[in-house]
Amino acid sequence: MNAFKRLRNFAMEIWLPLVLFAAWWVLSADSQSVYFPPLEQILTAFREAWLFAGVGSELVPSLTRFVAGLAIAIVVGVSLGVALGSAPPLRRATMPMIEFMRAIPAPAVLPAMIAVLGFGNSMKIVLIAFGCVWPILLNTIDGVRSVDPLQLDFARVYRLSRRDRMLSLVIPAASPRIFAGLRIALALGLIVMVISEILGSSNGLGFVIIQAQQTFAIPQMWAGILVLGIVGFTVNSAFLIVERRALRWYHGWRGSQVADAPG
Repeated sequence: MNAFKRLRNFAMEIWLPLVLFAAWWVLSADSQSVYFPPLEQILTAFREAWLFAGVGSELVPSLTRFVAGLAIAIVVGVSLGVALGSAPPLRRATMPMIEFMRAIPAPAVLPAMIAVLGFGNSMKIVLIAFGCVWPILLNTIDGVRSVDPLQLDFARVYRLSRRDRMLSLVIPAASPRIFAGLRIALALGLIVMVISEILGSSNGLGFVIIQAQQTFAIPQMWAGILVLGIVGFTVNSAFLIVERRALRWYHGWRGSQVADAPG
């Protein structure tokens, strides 16, 4: 039964992409447009440029920057969010500056990043971290603030140390909101990654896409966009697997709440 359920869920998820892909193939088969070539040409360019040929030279550098920037954002966002969520005076003192900084789009900071850090990997990693940190930070603050005060009182009654309260109670209780912020940060990180490579790079996925567009290699441009979609889908799927395992207790609790609901 479980295998049948998994197969059914997979079929429900895959049918629409397959239909759209088939429609794209059929509708574009006789296309004479330079800017909208047949899907067959795009797939040929995809096979030639991205099936192992461009993976090491273009895709791996992009993913390395993305992972490094996201890791920095996670460390800074979670640690600072826990600190601010646990200290109301500190939170009130810093929230105006946080709101000011998060209102600045990451692409708008790119010229300043180039001026300070140049065109190297450091600039791209810092820019990705800047774009990713805000949803993680704000969701962590909200998650810490939403911890049940009664549970905190019990922890104090049992004389748990501050470290134990953080590791055993506060962070686990805030983890659903932290993961919600992480999911938003993943999408933002991919966007900032591509923008940083379009405007200031000599390799990477964004660089390949803009270079193909500027040289009128349109099938290669669409192939790069297709790779970007595949990367985004893969990253999100991997994140969902990690989230389900890390928050298994939470999903089980939510399921029991729904099952026990009247009506």
